[in-house]
Amino acid sequence: MNREKFCFKVSFFCFLATLLLTSCASKKEPSVGTVDGQPVTVKELEAYLAFKRIPDDDKDKVVETRDGYLDRAALAKAIEKQKFLDAEMMAVEIEEFKREMLIGRYFEKYLNEQVTDQAVSNYYKSHADEYSVKKVHAAHILVRVSKQMSADEAREKRARIQEAYEKIKSGEAKFEDVAKEYSEDKISAAKGGDLGWLAEGAVDKEFSEKAFSTKAGDITEPFKTPFGYHIVTVLDEPRISQTPLDRVAGKIRYLLRDKARAAEMDRLTKTVKVEKMDFAISKKNQSE
Repeated sequence: MNREKFCFKVSFFCFLATLLLTSCASKKEPSVGTVDGQPVTVKELEAYLAFKRIPDDDKDKVVETRDGYLDRAALAKAIEKQKFLDAEMMAVEIEEFKREMLIGRYFEKYLNEQVTDQAVSNYYKSHADEYSVKKVHAAHILVRVSKQMSADEAREKRARIQEAYEKIKSGEAKFEDVAKEYSEDKISAAKGGDLGWLAEGAVDKEFSEKAFSTKAGDITEPFKTPFGYHIVTVLDEPRISQTPLDRVAGKIRYLLRDKARAAEMDRLTKTVKVEKMDFAISKKNQSE
């Protein structure tokens, strides 16, 4: 429910509920006026002022709000007397909105008190492994293959990657120069095969195992993945990268609020006994 719709419903509820509130008010309590003979107490107006965030020291605004409140209460009373609306339906709508507001307000306050910045920070620290990732800085040379290739084409690809490997291994050429000449991954080839920092598990399993088990400066022998033949070199050995708290705080807060809400709902519902019985809908309601 958006804020505008919520505020409208609250105001609507206040108008309709005025009659109930005023009828329950003690005649001994100081009042700010009457509606159809029923007093509207100072306490009731104070609650309304707090709801509307109107400072009680702004006398002119307070009087203006009081007048508007009484006028709307009078209008609601006059409409009720017309018996134009379905009283039972209105009562059900008011009661249902009361429940929605009660539940919403309760959990808003409860969760704000339970899921604090400190709670988010504590969760982050105690689940540090969930917000860390192992990364390696690697480069590769790729010669692509596919299932649609003929046996001769596949052999040519295998010979090409082997040729690239021999050039690097013999010292005839540097890895980055061979990558620019041989690699069919044009994006990384333009950077000498540099793939940047790769997160463990974020790439092909075979490729990841090779990259994370190779020492910095070493190169692998050609190996095959679903993408083709690779030669990998590690530019910087693996390191653990921790995701900053401010980047995951929102997700943690949502997680904690979701858990806290579920637990509190379970606790609350167990404090009230509910009995469900068989029933039948009247023909009148069925026809409507």
